Amino acid sequence: MPLASTGDLIGRAAAARTAVAAFNVITLEHVEAVVTGAESVHTPVVLQVSENAVKYRYGRLLPLARAAVTAAEGAVVPVALHLDHVRSDGLLRQAADAGFSSVMYDASRLPYAENLAATRAAADWARAQGLWIEAELGEVGGKDGAPPLDAHAPGARTDPVEARAFVADSGVDALAVAVGSSHAMTTRTATLDHDLIKELSGALDVPLVLHGSSGVPDGELAAAVAGGISKVNVGTALNLAMTGAIREFLAAHPEAVDSRGYLTAGRQAMARAVATIIQAVARTAT
Repeated sequence: MPLASTGDLIGRAAAARTAVAAFNVITLEHVEAVVTGAESVHTPVVLQVSENAVKYRYGRLLPLARAAVTAAEGAVVPVALHLDHVRSDGLLRQAADAGFSSVMYDASRLPYAENLAATRAAADWARAQGLWIEAELGEVGGKDGAPPLDAHAPGARTDPVEARAFVADSGVDALAVAVGSSHAMTTRTATLDHDLIKELSGALDVPLVLHGSSGVPDGELAAAVAGGISKVNVGTALNLAMTGAIREFLAAHPEAVDSRGYLTAGRQAMARAVATIIQAVARTAT
């Protein structure tokens, strides 16, 4: 089917008080696994390509983007493409022509005024291209190998009053909020600030996005969605599934040299992880 629009998927989810799962992809196996997992539970999904994934692919966006577009168009569920954690203006400006309907522009490392100015400029450009744009306020730690922020460190939580002003002044369509999750977690032990999620949801008129969701247990994810999260970003969980399956395959088949064997095992494990996470996100917390 035709490519879906991230903004349309998230808008419908927000109106229904549910969420869309968005998965970061690095290889073709990631792309195929996300689509297969979403199809198995008959649920729309977002494929995300991060700036770090582009750097891994020799700085070239189009090879992975074109693979993602082809997989999305062949899917039996709606699939949208999102360019994630973009800091480079040059990469931002490739988004529309590469098939992406949305972008997350990440200036969260900057002081508030500089973050706002950079994000406002990015949002103005994105809107002119018909792109839905997400930004981040507060800091979701663990990116690029950095340690998670202490829960009480300055900037470790998104302030609702500041967030309301930031959204109004920047013109973004969605806001990634810092509420206790962290990027690159390999254990599902994060505890979210659900009171803050509800406060942010009440203060803002744009959808909220949860980054670092690989480290968030199923029950916490469901409660976050019930509290107002409309987009749930996942990356590390797929890498854990893939790497674990490949290790297990090679341990059981030490003679193996054909990469299709262990990559198939990795792809299947990622597809199962995708289905499980989508179901957790879709579940209503009680």
